[in-house]
Amino acid sequence: MEHDRKKGGARSAPAAAKTKRSKRPLSQKEKKRRIALVALAVIAALLCVAAAVMAFFQRPEIPTAPIGGDDEVELEGPKLSGDRKEDFFTFLIIGRDTGGGGNTDTILLAAYDIPNQELNVMSIPRDTMVNVNWDVKKINSVYNFNGGGDEGIQALYKEVSELVGFVPDFSIVVEWEAVGELVNAIGGVWYDVPRDMDYDDPAQDLSIHVKAGYQKLDGEQAMGVVRFREGKNGYATGDLGRIETQQTFLKALIEQCLQIDKMTKVFEYARIFTEQVTTDLTVNNMAWFAQKAIFGGLTSDNIHFITMPCTTKSVWSRSYHANLSYVVPNVDELIDVVNESFNPYLDDLSSSELDIMYVNSDGTIGCTSGRLQDSKANSSLASRPSSGGGTETVDPDVTDPVEPDVPVEPEDPGTTDPGTTDPGTTDPGTTDPGTTDPGTTDPGTTDPGTTDPGTTDPGTTDPGTTDPGTTDPGTTDPGGTDPTVPDPGVPDAGTTTDSGAGLPANNTAQALAPQSGAADPASAAA
Repeated sequence: MEHDRKKGGARSAPAAAKTKRSKRPLSQKEKKRRIALVALAVIAALLCVAAAVMAFFQRPEIPTAPIGGDDEVELEGPKLSGDRKEDFFTFLIIGRDTGGGGNTDTILLAAYDIPNQELNVMSIPRDTMVNVNWDVKKINSVYNFNGGGDEGIQALYKEVSELVGFVPDFSIVVEWEAVGELVNAIGGVWYDVPRDMDYDDPAQDLSIHVKAGYQKLDGEQAMGVVRFREGKNGYATGDLGRIETQQTFLKALIEQCLQIDKMTKVFEYARIFTEQVTTDLTVNNMAWFAQKAIFGGLTSDNIHFITMPCTTKSVWSRSYHANLSYVVPNVDELIDVVNESFNPYLDDLSSSELDIMYVNSDGTIGCTSGRLQDSKANSSLASRPSSGGGTETVDPDVTDPVEPDVPVEPEDPGTTDPGTTDPGTTDPGTTDPGTTDPGTTDPGTTDPGTTDPGTTDPGTTDPGTTDPGTTDPGTTDPGGTDPTVPDPGVPDAGTTTDSGAGLPANNTAQALAPQSGAADPASAAA
C-alpha cells in the first residue's frame, strides 16, 4: 500500500506542475489588436441598433398625383401641385361614431410644420354645407354616402379640398374606441371637464355620466366626454359646443402623450394604431412623426386648435319636409386662416380655388363655383309651407325622413338651376325671327314686331324698280281705283309708328340684364 501511495503520488506530480504553469503575457501589439477587435464589435452592434432604429422611424413620402385628376390638365378648383414648404405635412383626421351609424361627426384638418415645431388643427363642423347631389348636404354624410372605405375617403378628400383649396396629404380614420384605449394605455388623462355630462341612448349602447371639474379620466370617461353633445345639460350651440370640448381634451391628451416617459408605451401605441385606425400612413411613419415631436421640442404652446370660421343657417329639406340646421364658411376669414396655418404651398391660395356654399335671403342656396350639383335643391322650395321661416328645424340624426334622400345627377350646364347661375347665360333668343319667309306671308297678317322696321327705309325705295308681280299691295294702280275712295296705301309706311315694333328688343334687354334676385356669392357667404 505504501508503494501504491508513492506511485499515486508520483502520478500526481505532473498535474501539480501543470496548474502552476503561468500564461505568457500578451505583447503590446497583441493588446492593441484585442482592443481593436472589441471596439469593432461594439461599433458593429451600435450600427445594427442604429440601422434598426432608422428602419423603424420612416419619413413618409408625400403623394404627388392629384386625387382623381390629371397632371397634364389645367384644373379649376383646389391646388394640386406647386412648390411646397419644407417638411410641412397635412392630415385629414376623421372620427367615426360606429355606435351612431358611422357618420364622420369629427373632422379635423391638421398641419405639422416640423422645422418650426408647430401643430395647427382646424375642426370642420359636421353640419358644414357642401356641394353634393343629395338633399342632406352635411359634410358628415359624405363618407358613408359614398360607401365608406377608400371611395368614402376620396369623396371626403374632394369636399374638404373644395373648402380649404388643397388636398390633404394623408388621412387617418379613428374609431372612438381608439380614444379610450389610448387613454388607458398612458394611464389616464388629467382634464377639466367643463360641465356635468349625463346622457343615455340604449340604441347606441351609450351611457355618459361624468361630473364637471378637474380629474383623471379613464378610457370610458374620455370617450363619453368627446361624444357628449345633447341631453339634460347639453350644449346650447350643439355640435359647435362639443367641438370646443373636443379641442381642449385633445390638446390635454397630446400634451401628456408628448412626455418623454410615455415613449416606453410606443409598442402599445402601435397595437392600438393597427387595430383601431385606418390610414395610408404606416406605423413606422407615425413613429417618425412621434420622434420628431418628442425630441424636436413640440410643446403645448405651439399646438393650436381653431374651428372653421362659419355662420349658422337653416335650409329647407325635401326629404324631411322641414328645415335642417347647417353652417356655411365665412370665405374671407377662412382663406386667411388657411394661408396662415394650413397651406402647404409657398404661394397663397385664393377664393377661386374654393367651392363654398351660401344661402340667399329667400332660402335658395348657391355656390361660389357657379355649378350646383343638386339641380332640385331650389325647385323643392315650392313644397315649403308658406310660413317659410316659421318651419320647424329638425335633427336628421334623430328624425326619420319623409322621403328617401336619393342623389340627383347634375343636369347639363345649359339647364342649371337659374337661381345658382349667372342670369346672363340664359339665351333669350331661342326663336329666330328670321325663320319666317316674308315672301310667303301676307304682309297684312305678318306681325310687324318680328321684323326690325328700322333696318329698311321704305321712303328710299324707288317704286319703279319693283317687279309689278311682287308689288306691295299698299301701292294701288291709279287707273283702277275710284279717286273718290281713299287709297289705303297712301299713308307712308316709314312714318307710321307700330306700338309692337320694339317688343323683342325690350324683352332681350330685360333678359340679359342681371336679375335683382341673384345673390352675390361673396356677400352671401360673409
